[in-house]
Amino acid sequence: MKLAARITQVSASLTLAISAKAKAMRTEGIDVLSFSAGEPDFDTPDPIKAAAKQALDQGKTKYGPAAGEPKLRAAIARKLQQENRLNFQAENVLVTNGGKQSLYNLMQVLLDPGDQVLIPAPYWLSYPEMVKLAGGIPVILPTEAKTDFKITPEQLQQAITPQTRLLVLNSPSNPTGMVYTPAEIAALAAVIVDHQIWVVSDEIYEKILYDGAAQLSIGAVSPAAFERTIISNGFAKAYSMTGWRIGYLAGPLELIQAVDCLQSHSTSNVCTFAQYGAIAALEGSQDCVETMRQAFAERRQLMFNLLTAIPGVNCPQPLGAFYMFPDIRCTGLGSLEFCEKLLDQYQVAVIPGLAFGADECIRLSYATNQTTIAQGMERLAQFITAYTR
Repeated sequence: MKLAARITQVSASLTLAISAKAKAMRTEGIDVLSFSAGEPDFDTPDPIKAAAKQALDQGKTKYGPAAGEPKLRAAIARKLQQENRLNFQAENVLVTNGGKQSLYNLMQVLLDPGDQVLIPAPYWLSYPEMVKLAGGIPVILPTEAKTDFKITPEQLQQAITPQTRLLVLNSPSNPTGMVYTPAEIAALAAVIVDHQIWVVSDEIYEKILYDGAAQLSIGAVSPAAFERTIISNGFAKAYSMTGWRIGYLAGPLELIQAVDCLQSHSTSNVCTFAQYGAIAALEGSQDCVETMRQAFAERRQLMFNLLTAIPGVNCPQPLGAFYMFPDIRCTGLGSLEFCEKLLDQYQVAVIPGLAFGADECIRLSYATNQTTIAQGMERLAQFITAYTR
């Protein structure tokens, strides 16, 4: 069968592939310790589930507006105003099927063929593929562990060309867990305003921070920065609602109207009664978010201590999200071979850094219990010791 040329340019998700293999091995009775999925292991908080159940009982099971339930759009706008200092109104918000769809839709309505999108690496593996599917050109901006995997204003300025349309900014970051400081965000905003490009700030991990790290939305830097800012976010990570598939996009009215048009011809509305769970998440107590964050903080410290005790392994301590991104060059293996051998020989599932534009690293998620972390790091240490030259 002849397939469309656009799909042949897209790589399959290594994250999902390795997670699927690990699950298949578990089904066969193999004791697999998985650090592959970016998914909290907590259940969705009870008040959120109760709100969705109530919505079902009230008959909230019909088609809704493609842009989302008005009450949820208003609640998101209030959240952005109060927590992020972003003066978006309900009409500037559109509800999507997860944060991933918000970014996919954005690329589809913003990019023309040949438009360039600047993506700092390491990056979430779907960013470049979404750009390609929209006919754009991903331009990768490499970073290093010694600079905490952050781009500089000078690097951003040098990368901008007349074809540059958009910068993708992800802080806290998947896969590195790095967090830009407010001063660093302000410096990047100055370049964006000066060159009049767009920035989409992917803030899906904004509530998962450690050691006093502060997350600043780039649009809050100044009125001029706000005019160039688009926000992508969702409920999956902070509220452990990964399977609910509720995300959102916030931006200029003309952009949101274009995305509304696109979504009306693709998925239409997000699951109606699930949106009422999202309303409860925003309007209810945030104690559940803090409880999960504290658990992540304890797991982070445990994994970091065990990981950095392995001879030859270097890993910056993350300040956000729930990932470690250690350098595994001491083994002499590329990240894909490393991950395949580790899974086959020691039954530990991690993600190759190749998927994130950094073949010298692997990604481990500590969104799992401490017993699994301790056992997994012991197996990982044995594997690395066996392969270290």
